[in-house]
Amino acid sequence: MNFRLKGQSSVILMSLRRGAPYADRVEEGGRTLIYEGHDVPRQKDGPNGSPTQNGVFFDAAMRFKNGKASAEVVRVYEKIRSGIWAFDGLFELVDAWQEKAAGRSVFKFKLGVVTDTAVPKSEPQGDLPQNRLIPTEVKLEVWKRDGGKCVQCGSRDNLHFDHMIPFSKGGSSLLAENIQLLCARHNLQKHDKIT
Repeated sequence: MNFRLKGQSSVILMSLRRGAPYADRVEEGGRTLIYEGHDVPRQKDGPNGSPTQNGVFFDAAMRFKNGKASAEVVRVYEKIRSGIWAFDGLFELVDAWQEKAAGRSVFKFKLGVVTDTAVPKSEPQGDLPQNRLIPTEVKLEVWKRDGGKCVQCGSRDNLHFDHMIPFSKGGSSLLAENIQLLCARHNLQKHDKIT
């Protein structure tokens, strides 16, 4: 986790894979993430009296919770395989706490998805439950099917998992048939068009 990395976005790297060292989880159909930070240090602060990254995130969550600041926007990346990270979207840091887990005292952070366009509740959703986040097993299936490259140009750089029917228009994140790999250039060109 990096708070305002190089003065820009805050970033969290999470893993939902079996055997991951931290107990990250997705709740509320992908609208909420619970991220497990590092162990709470025995000392209150990091080196030279500065807060640790966990401490900075914790303080930001408390400022939001107490109405003293807007929620910190965080870019969330998920490890789907060794060396392969997928961008899961933008989330707002809305809460933080400490809890005991497996004999350790750890930081926990609650993040809610930032939505630009929501599917109206009255719009039919089909038979599949909606989940904004693409599950890891779907990402792995798409990665394998698309050969780890953009389906438009074959690029292997800066790849995105793209909904063919956009989530904002009712497209499912749960079916590999609705997900494709696109490089950043082709994903930005597509925007929210149906392919």
